[in-house]
Amino acid sequence: MVEDVLKLAKESGAQMVDYRFIDMPGMWQHFSAHIDTLEEDTFEEGVGFDGSSIRGFQSIDQSDMLLIPDPTTAFMDPFLKIPTLVLICDIKDPVTLELYDRDPRHIAIKAEQYMKSTGIGDVAYFGPEAEFFVFDDVRYSGSENHAFYEVDSSEAAWNTGANEDPNLGHKNRYKEGYFPVPPNDTLQDVRSEMMLTMLECGVECEVHHHEVASAGQCEIDIRFDTLVTTADKLMKYKYIVKNVARKHGKTATFMPKPVFLDNGTGMHCHQSIWKDDKNIMYRAGTYGDLSPDALYYIGGLLKHAPALLAFTNPTTNSYRRLVPGYEAPINLIYSCRNRSACVRIPMYSSSEKAKRVEFRCPDPSCNPYMAFAAMLMAGLDGIQNKIMPPEPIDKNLYDLGPEEKGSVQQTPGSLPEALDALEADYEFLLKGDVFTKDVIDNWIEYKRVEEVDAVRLRPHPHEFHLYYDI
Repeated sequence: MVEDVLKLAKESGAQMVDYRFIDMPGMWQHFSAHIDTLEEDTFEEGVGFDGSSIRGFQSIDQSDMLLIPDPTTAFMDPFLKIPTLVLICDIKDPVTLELYDRDPRHIAIKAEQYMKSTGIGDVAYFGPEAEFFVFDDVRYSGSENHAFYEVDSSEAAWNTGANEDPNLGHKNRYKEGYFPVPPNDTLQDVRSEMMLTMLECGVECEVHHHEVASAGQCEIDIRFDTLVTTADKLMKYKYIVKNVARKHGKTATFMPKPVFLDNGTGMHCHQSIWKDDKNIMYRAGTYGDLSPDALYYIGGLLKHAPALLAFTNPTTNSYRRLVPGYEAPINLIYSCRNRSACVRIPMYSSSEKAKRVEFRCPDPSCNPYMAFAAMLMAGLDGIQNKIMPPEPIDKNLYDLGPEEKGSVQQTPGSLPEALDALEADYEFLLKGDVFTKDVIDNWIEYKRVEEVDAVRLRPHPHEFHLYYDI
């Protein structure tokens, strides 16, 4: 495998090697070296970096860390002018030579290993549907005495009256951006280029299309794969989307709710477990063709959902999306077809191969390694403890009567609520040492101090509209 990487570098004319890893909040970090420094020993001995400068990692007195490249992740960067080989890395402590417990990719690897150790399954498949916005312009600023943001898209409903010299019309009405052809869909070629670039980088794709929000909301579906591999591919996905957009003079964001009064951006996660080449979630003739293990897996997702959201919906902005009225999955129930349920059973096919569970709460602001690992651990806990979910509901959940609606639990309404839920419910994550108490405590503290308090302490522009003349 290492020989294949060195061969790829030589045949591709690589002049640089780029080492990439993920920080705790979920952004790729990197540094580069000349390709001549990449040798077989590099994959064993690693390369050093300063862990104290990375969000959520080491303190300054324990800053030295090692990156260990994973040879199975090698690809050529499609954007850089200088031919550059990219390697995704795991992280080690240079003193103990142990893999680093706060490395999100290591957490995901441990989740896969733990599942196998239980005997429940050999492989867990994940298939995320990551949505994103493509804007023509974005501006934002804030300090002691001001705060504002402004995004713009030539497709947006708010631009029907704009002086665009000339304005050619064909704007998308609010909540009517789903599937229009050009000229309303101005991003067809941009998305096609994104998809072709993904394929070039080893990310297998299925479809792409415009999404519901009028202002440049898009989706490209990548094909399911194993948990860690899918997380790797999702990081490539986000990198490619942002850089293709920039190439076209546009900007892409995975922020869950950048536009008021229109649909937000989600990342529905399809997941299934297989053992001995059999899908343990399939049993023909039952509700949704679900096996008992599938029901227990759903039970685990729903029971632990409030805590899970601290990882799957980890930003204050995530909860601008999780509100009624925008196809938002806020109801802690499951259903075969109802898109307002937190868990849906897709019914496009009745085959064993296609049977899976779709957890609809997550959004693409999450760290995929930690989010996928947490979902798998919740599902496994459901199977181990035979947690039965509530009865399925196939009605429109927004139209339920008061009594029936009152019996349906809902997702947390804010990031602080989700963090409180994680603080009260994390034992299922500690099994197999997948997540450690240190990781969970560090995550909660980082989110509360760096994000929750940072937003809570600042006046909101709309508060001036509401209260300035009191």
